[in-house]
Order: sequence, then C-alpha cells, then structure tokens
Amino acid sequence: MAEISTRKRIWGWFWFDWASQPYHTLLLTFIFGPFFAAIATEHFMAQGLVEQAADAKAQSIWSWGLAAAGLIVGFGAPIMGALADTAGRVRPWVAVFSLLYVIGAGSLWWTQPDGSNLWVMMLMFAVGFIGAEFALVFTNSQLPSLADQDQVGEISGSGFAFGYIGGLVALAIMLTLFVEQPNGKTLIGLAPGLGLLDAEAREGTRIVGPFVAVWFMLFMIPYALWVKDLPGPAAKYSFSGAFAILGRTIRGLKNKRSLAAYLGSSMFYRDALNGLYGFGGVYASLVLNWSIVLIGVFGIISGLAAAGFSWLGGRVDRKRGPKPVIIGSILVLMAVCFLIVNMTREAIFGIALPEGSNIPDILFFGCGMLIGGMGGTLQSASRSMMVRHVDPEAPTESFGLYGLSGRATAFMAPALIAWFTTMTGSARLGVSPLIGLFALGLLLLIWVKPEGEQ
Repeated sequence: MAEISTRKRIWGWFWFDWASQPYHTLLLTFIFGPFFAAIATEHFMAQGLVEQAADAKAQSIWSWGLAAAGLIVGFGAPIMGALADTAGRVRPWVAVFSLLYVIGAGSLWWTQPDGSNLWVMMLMFAVGFIGAEFALVFTNSQLPSLADQDQVGEISGSGFAFGYIGGLVALAIMLTLFVEQPNGKTLIGLAPGLGLLDAEAREGTRIVGPFVAVWFMLFMIPYALWVKDLPGPAAKYSFSGAFAILGRTIRGLKNKRSLAAYLGSSMFYRDALNGLYGFGGVYASLVLNWSIVLIGVFGIISGLAAAGFSWLGGRVDRKRGPKPVIIGSILVLMAVCFLIVNMTREAIFGIALPEGSNIPDILFFGCGMLIGGMGGTLQSASRSMMVRHVDPEAPTESFGLYGLSGRATAFMAPALIAWFTTMTGSARLGVSPLIGLFALGLLLLIWVKPEGEQ
C-alpha cells in the first residue's frame, strides 16, 4: 500500500474537526441546547411554575447534566490516554468513542416536545458528549506527530478554523431545510425536511440529532483513510502499565512548574469557556426569548468569527507563540461575561431601555462574535501550548492530562451556574461565576513558560 503523505495526514486530521464540530455547534450550543431549555421551561410552567422559576429549573437540569458528563470525561481521559500509550495505538479508541458519539446524537430524535422524557434525553446527550470529548483527547495527541513544533500552532489554528466552517455548513443546512419557525416553515420558507417532517411535533428540530450522527460518520472517512497510527513495536494494552505511566507523570509535575501551572490555568479558563458554549444559546432562549431559528443565525455569525479568528490566531501563534494569544482571548471573554450578566431585555448596566428596544439583541450578536472568535482562538492556542509541554514518550497520556485539566472540574462551571441560578432565581445572574473562573486561569498563567518545559 502506498505511503500516506504528510500533507494527506494533516488534512485527514483536519477532517476530524470538521466531522465532530457539529456536536458542539448544533447540539450543545445553538439548536438542541436551546430547544431542550425551551421545552423544559414549558413543561415546568405547565406544572404551575411562573416563567422565571421555570427558566431557572430548566437551566439547572441542563447544568447538572453537563456537570456529570464533564466529571466522567475529566477523570477518564488521563487513564484512557495512558492505556493507549501502553500499546502505542490511538485509532481503536477513536473508533470506540465515535460509536458513543453516533449513538448519543442519533437518540436525540426521540426528545418529546412535551418534556415528558427530559432526563432520558439529557442522559443520551451526555453519552454522545462523552464520546465526542474522549475522541478529541486521542486525536489531539496526534498533533505533535504531524509537524515540527514551530508549525503546530498554525496547524492547530487551521484545524479549528476548518472545524468551525464544518459546524457552520451543518448549521446552515439545518436552518434552511429542517428547523421550523413558529409559522411551521424553515428560515427560507420551506416545509421542514421538504415536507417529510411534522412541524407540529417539532420533528424539524428533533432531526438535529440524527443529522449530526450521519454528518460525523460521513466526514470521518478521510480521517479513517489518511491518519494511521505511527509504526512501532507491537504491544498489548495494560492497565497496570497505564497507571504506572499516569503515576509517573503526575509525580513528575512537582519538577515541572510550567506544566503544572498551565494545567491548572487551563483547567479554570477552559471550564469557563465550556460554560459559555454550553449556556450561550440557553441564555438567548431564556433571557432574551429568542427563537431557535434566531439562535441559529446567531450561531452562524459566531461560527464565522470563530473560523476567521482561529485561522488568524494560528498565524499570530506561529510568530509570537501561544501565550500572548491565550491572555488576550481570556481578557476579551471576561469583558463579554461582564456585559452579559449586566444585560436584560429591559436594561443594560441598570440603564433602562425603551420598551421593545433591539439594543440587547444587537449587543448579544456582538457578544456571539466575540465568544466564537476568541473561544476558537483560545482553544487553538491552548492546544499549541500543550504541545510545548508534551512528553514525547507518552503523547496520548500527556493530552489525557490536558483533557483532565479541561474536564476534571468540568462540573464546576455548570454546578456554579446551577447553584447561582437556583440561589438568585435568575438565569442571567447564574452566568456570573464564569468571570471568576477566567480570572483564576489568567492568574496562573504568570508561571507558565512561553516555550514550555523544553
């Protein structure tokens, strides 16, 4: 069989981002998340709760579900990574977790518009989410093998940009052909699914789960064909060996101050970013009362910004390194959170707005561009910074620790949002803990060396 070129291997790796991004774009943030929140609110209002209390309870369910999934990913990622390193094989693990991705996403078709199976669908969403996150741990670990260190920042940024474009294309297809507006038509006036889906039963929106599953299976083909495990001595998977590798790496952190500080920093700021992604669309639905279609348009705009800024951030990373890119992104996202917390339909920073004002909508569209743009840039630069700290003898396990730092406290942002939402009875104020998480991440960056431990 002909040897696969480096260029093809890089492009195959890019295609994983294209294939997997819709789970986050369509399901987590812009379509299923807001849909879940909306039907949960209607369900609780039908049980007698007032709208604000129903909004808060809906957001709490979503929060605790994401928190539980995050715990599983966080504590499982380093163990899985170390286990893969014992045999030097990544692709079998990507295949297993891809299956979870497809099962979880596809199952969302059965979400009932009356909210009667909320917890079951939250569980299936979590199954797919766990699959997506674990698969990402293993594909991230392949980044150091794609090119020299001075090129990985640009490759990481281009990968994220390509993935965001994939998410945008998938979102545009959903909005134009499937998701029904209140009038029963799609964004361009078509019947959902060209008349094959029932708008009254919200089938145009519910099809998003199977659509994401099919999208993933189709566009994983280039990855499957072109990204092979690197040749090496055959070995068996060993749990004892995996825990030995993991223990050695964790013990070694005391001698690697920059790596330890970076893992701690990324733990906080990536948790905050995931909180923004997980609750941006929910916020728009519950606080600004946006329709799913309007939230989808918002997603397209933020996705375009994410693709553009990720690509640009990769070039800045190559010239100046990832640390300045990370710092700048965090500062912008903190400012966005501060604005969101102080904005309602009626007032901004306590200043009353005329009735029916569209200023909150305009500002939140701007926030969406910054969340998408800076979020994509932050993720790309973070992946590049981790490459500078990777143990070349155990890359998958190293990225497992990176996954742990991003997910060990992944319950924290959703749990804090759930707690603040419950305490204040406000979905808007519930987002405020994210500012503190970003600030903690920024503080710990002081001890991170721009070029890592090497």
